[in-house]
Amino acid sequence: MNSKKTQLKTYFKNHLMLYLMMVPGVVALIVFCYVPMYGIIIAFQDFNVFEGYFGSPWVGLKHFQTLFSDPYFFRLMKNTFLLGMFSFLVSFPAPLILALVINECRLNKFKSVVQSISYLPHFIPMVVMVGIMIELFGSYGVVNSVLNFFGIESISFFSKVQWFRPLYIGSAVWKGAGWGSIIYMGALTAIDTALYEAAEIDGASRWDRLIHITLPAIKPTVVTLFILDIGGIMKVGFEKVFLMYSPATYEVADVLSTYVYRQGIVNANFSYSSAVDLFNNVISVCFVLTANWFAKKLGEEGIV
Repeated sequence: MNSKKTQLKTYFKNHLMLYLMMVPGVVALIVFCYVPMYGIIIAFQDFNVFEGYFGSPWVGLKHFQTLFSDPYFFRLMKNTFLLGMFSFLVSFPAPLILALVINECRLNKFKSVVQSISYLPHFIPMVVMVGIMIELFGSYGVVNSVLNFFGIESISFFSKVQWFRPLYIGSAVWKGAGWGSIIYMGALTAIDTALYEAAEIDGASRWDRLIHITLPAIKPTVVTLFILDIGGIMKVGFEKVFLMYSPATYEVADVLSTYVYRQGIVNANFSYSSAVDLFNNVISVCFVLTANWFAKKLGEEGIV
């Protein structure tokens, strides 16, 4: 027993600095992620800011019943799911493809330049990014100026419903593909180079090495990110949608997150907006669990 205590003390002594470095992150996680979860209870209350959590009356599932009977509920669900699904179908493979292309490049300087350029959009604030999109695709933007130069009529990209999703998804790929490829690049660098050398000696082409060595080696990483990205389908980003949409595009652009904003911030209907957001989160968790179950059925390791 004393031996175990001594080993434990020695372990903590040797790793003390690492644990101290973890403290700020753990505290931030608890304060900003776990403590606010207590606010979930207002989804089941008729919350009043003056009466607080303990003084507000309980109403059970009243707000969820209101949501399901809302005439806009089906449109909100459809828009959120379609925008999230289309984004997933394009944004999920983009970082993987970019990482594979960069990994196959033999010019180290060129590889470094491509990596740096592809990472930069991730650090651009959302407001600035949408501003760039307006400068490019606005009524007097670069794209319409080029179209007018060739005698083609201008296109109202931001007021046409058919253009909202392509702009949203395209900007998401531009902003996130480079940053998302970092994880794949880490997985690719962990592959034993001896496998490639042996395959090259056996006459395997680049395509053969990709199919039989590279992809199987990074499959656990791909599966993990696939499951996590599936969980984000219903979590369509509020900021970009809010900055991009207009009454003309509500038909396809109005999603659950913007609806929560209108109900909670604009109308001060805190309980109802919390119920809507909680419902959205429950759907996301169901997606994650379903994807995790499916991955395990295929013989892969899940995240749960």
